[in-house]
Formats: sequence, C-alpha cells, structure tokens
Amino acid sequence: MTTKPRAKKYRIRRSAPLTEGMPVPETGNAPAQPVPDAVNAPLSPGRRKSNAAFLGEPVSNMVLGQGNQPEPPPEATAQTGAVDSANFAQAEQEIDALRQEGLTGRQLRMARRVAQKNGLAVTSDFDAVRQLRARGIDPFQRSNVLELVVPGGEQTPQTADGKVQLPQTVPSTPRNLPSTERVNPAERRAGEIAKIQKDLAKRRRRKSLLLLARLSIFVLLPTLMAGWYFYVMATPMYATKSEFVIQQSEAGAGGAGLGGLFAGTSMATQQDSITVQSFLTSRAAMARLDAEHGFKDTFSDPAIDPIQRLPADATNETAYGVYQDHVRISYDPTEGILKMEVIAPDPATSQLFSEALIGYAEEQVDQLTQRLREDQMAGARASYEEAERRRSQSLADWLAIQEEVQQIDPIGETAARTQQISALETQRQQLQLELQTRLSVARPNEAQVNSLRSQIGNIEVLISDLRAEMTEATANGTSLAAKNQELRLAEENYTFQTVLVQQALQQMEAARIEANRQVRYLSLGVEPLAPDEATYPRAFENTVLAFLILSGIYLMLSITASILREQVTS
Repeated sequence: MTTKPRAKKYRIRRSAPLTEGMPVPETGNAPAQPVPDAVNAPLSPGRRKSNAAFLGEPVSNMVLGQGNQPEPPPEATAQTGAVDSANFAQAEQEIDALRQEGLTGRQLRMARRVAQKNGLAVTSDFDAVRQLRARGIDPFQRSNVLELVVPGGEQTPQTADGKVQLPQTVPSTPRNLPSTERVNPAERRAGEIAKIQKDLAKRRRRKSLLLLARLSIFVLLPTLMAGWYFYVMATPMYATKSEFVIQQSEAGAGGAGLGGLFAGTSMATQQDSITVQSFLTSRAAMARLDAEHGFKDTFSDPAIDPIQRLPADATNETAYGVYQDHVRISYDPTEGILKMEVIAPDPATSQLFSEALIGYAEEQVDQLTQRLREDQMAGARASYEEAERRRSQSLADWLAIQEEVQQIDPIGETAARTQQISALETQRQQLQLELQTRLSVARPNEAQVNSLRSQIGNIEVLISDLRAEMTEATANGTSLAAKNQELRLAEENYTFQTVLVQQALQQMEAARIEANRQVRYLSLGVEPLAPDEATYPRAFENTVLAFLILSGIYLMLSITASILREQVTS
C-alpha cells in the first residue's frame, strides 16, 4: 500500500487583506503580480491542521485565491511574523464553550459520524459539533441519527483521495451512487414518521398482549379458581356468637382509697379479661375440648371439603391451627366485653363447643383469684393464732408469779405498806410531842417519861421493819419491791398481748373482706344460640378479597422487577 503525500497547508496573515498579494488571472498582456512573502509563509506543523478546519474544506484543496493554485516553493516563503487569525481564536472559544456543555461520549461520537457523512474535515469531536452547528445542522436531531443507519450496506462517505478521515467500525466498501429518482424530502420524512409510528403501535400492542397474558395467568385465573372453590366446593360452616364480661364484687369499707378508683370500670378487670382470652385461645383449651367433646373427630369428617378437613391422624399442632381458625375471641378494652365466635360444620356442634368454652372460662376466672384469697386469709389467720398463743402464755406467767409471791395486786400491797408506815410515823410524832410536854415541867414523872420513850422506840423499830420488808431481801432471796416489779411486768405483758390479739383479729377481718372483694364473676351478655343458616363461606367477599390480594402481589412484584431491571441496565 502506498501513501500519498499530504498536501501542505498555509496560514493567512491578518496584517493585510485577503485580496492583497493574491495572484490575479492574466488579462491581456498584464503581467502577473508577485505573491508577497507574508502570504506564502509556511505554517508551523501544529497550526496547519487547525487553520484548515476553520475554513471547513479539505486540506488538499486549501489555497490562497483559487482552488487550482500551485503551491509556492518553500524557499520563497517567509519564516517570521506568523500571527493567529481571528477565526482560529474564535474557534478555540467556541470549542471551550462546547466542552462546558457537558456533552456525553455518545453524543460526541454521533456528531463525528454526522460530520463525516456531510464530508467535513474535523480535527476533534468538539470541532465536528462546531462545524455542524455553523452550517445549521443539529448533530443530535433524530432524523440525522436515523440517517447514520445506512441500509443496504451503504458506507460512510470518503474523501476525494479515497481515504477515510475518521476511524470506521464497518469494513470499507465502494460507495453506492445516489438514486436518480427525485424524492420529496417531506414525503420521505412523513414515510419515516409513519413507519416509526407503526412500529410503536405494534410494540404497544405486543406489550399490551403480554400484560394481559400475565394478568390472566397470575391474577384472573387464580381468582376464578378461588371463586369456584367458594361457590361450589367449600363446605358450609355455622358460627355461634356469644358475649360475656368479667366482673368483680363491689368494694366494701376496706376498698376505699386508690384501690377503689377503678372499681366498676373495665380497667379493674382488664388483666383478667386478657388472661381469659389467652386461655381460650391456648392449646390447653383445645386439648380439653377435644378430650371432652371430640374436636378432632368433628373436623375429620369426610363430608368436609379437603381444604378445611383435618386429617384423621392429625397431630395436636395441626389441630391447633384448625382450632385457631374456627374459634375467634376478641376483647373490647373500652367496654371490657369478650366476644367469642365458634365455627363448626354443624349448628348443634357449634353451640356445644361455645357452651363448653364458656364453662372453661368460668373455671379459669375462679382460679385467677382463688390462690390470692387463700394466701390472704391464711396469713391473717396465722397471725391471729400466734397473737392468741402469746397472750395465753403471758397470762399463765402472770398467774405463776402471783402464786409465787402470794400477792394478787402488787400496787395495792405497796400502797397498804406505805399507809401503814405513814400511820406509824404520825403516831411516833404525837408521842414525841407528848414526851416533850412531859419533860418541859420542873419535876416530870419518871414513869410516864419512860413509857413514852418506850412507845416511841417500839414504833421506830416497827417502821424500820416495814421498810426493810419493802426494800431488803427476805429469807427466800426476794424483796417486796422485786416481787411487785415482776408482777407489774407480767401484767403489762399480758395487756400488750391482748392488744396484739385485737389487732390480729381486725387484720383477719379486713383480709376476709378483701378476699370477698377479689372474687370474679363471669356474666353472659349474649348467650350462645345455634344459627339456622350457614355463616361461611362468604363467596362474593372472599372472591373479591382474593382478587385484591393477588393484584397487590402482582403489582409489588412488577414494580420490584422494573426497579431491578433499571438498576442493572443503567
């Protein structure tokens, strides 16, 4: 392969008009004007290609003045005074503005292909956009993009010397010649638009058919199957409804205070109601109902449809699932009412199950407070019995001390001794006064004086003995004061134990009243009665519900798939 030499490019100096120094065609015998050196000055290698792009013409055809002007010899050109033209500076500014527009790589490649199709010599992708816009061509217009897809193996246009200016991704083939038929551009555009519209309509129809098929498979067909089951196959079920409330006895004298604020409201029995609800929906209630009334055998009847039928050898877990579906209990906290609905394949069986569950609830209500009441009464009774025992013991101790000291009233005994000593003291004082009177005479009677002195001495001895008996220990080792103290302590202990017995008796009475107040009662508001018509299935409501559920699931899955597809392809 041989390579043709690239044509040289020259730059026009802006110091003189373009018409100055250009060769003039010969007219007559007028001599040709010489070309100035400034015009014929060679360009630097870095600027030749850019100035060729400014003019929008192939580099090989760029000359000064005429397209067939021969190149001047290199030795005749000047090498100094080269200045960039205004077009070059303006082009650089336009390219910088294009860079700031934020064009994508795809748009730049598209502009380069459109420029190649229009036969423009460009130096870069941004230069292609600039030259196309300068010629009034929008490189990103849809019609220009469609024209890049050349039918029938048509290739990208080439330059006059057969070289492709831009890298190509398709093999080079000879260019097809344009058709000789004259086609109206408006008709061609209208035909292309009509073709695009037909393609879009065909695509919409195909997508609509696919959407309808998906809806039919995933929504409509399952809905029809559910409706057929509810209308044709489902076994009729009978529901017995009942309502009851848990109450407590009115608060008595012991219920005053903060404990009686919620008396008579649903808050007082809310915990008990929730406990009863939990018990009735538990496995224990199901096991007792099955043991006493045959819950499993009832729902294992072959007459029931296979979906609702319980297998003959079903486990307790499987039976408990059926029990939860057919025994529904709700609690209204505002009114404190428990609502129960029991579903069975037979009306009599439904009523029987409902009455049995209400009986279980009554027993559970009684058991809720039985232990509390028993504990309260047991504690109060034990406290009273212990206080009574201690009082009896203190009374026995008091009696034993009285027998030991041979005294019944230590206070009276002490008071009597004290009065006796006081009387002796008074008598001694009188005798002493009388003795002083006898001695005050000149010649007192000796016999009377001695008698008075003897009486006074006897009285003093008697007072000393009485005082000694009260404070000093006797032959048995105890004094009257000690004995009186023991008696008084025993008496006080007995009195204190008597007070404790009275308090224990009051506490036991209060505990009895509180235990009576803790008693719960189950009162029926709506008695269970067997229905005369089947309650379930509700065919229309269940079919509509199945349709809505399936539609929601399909919509969720579709949105999820669309989001994932967008995330993957972005």
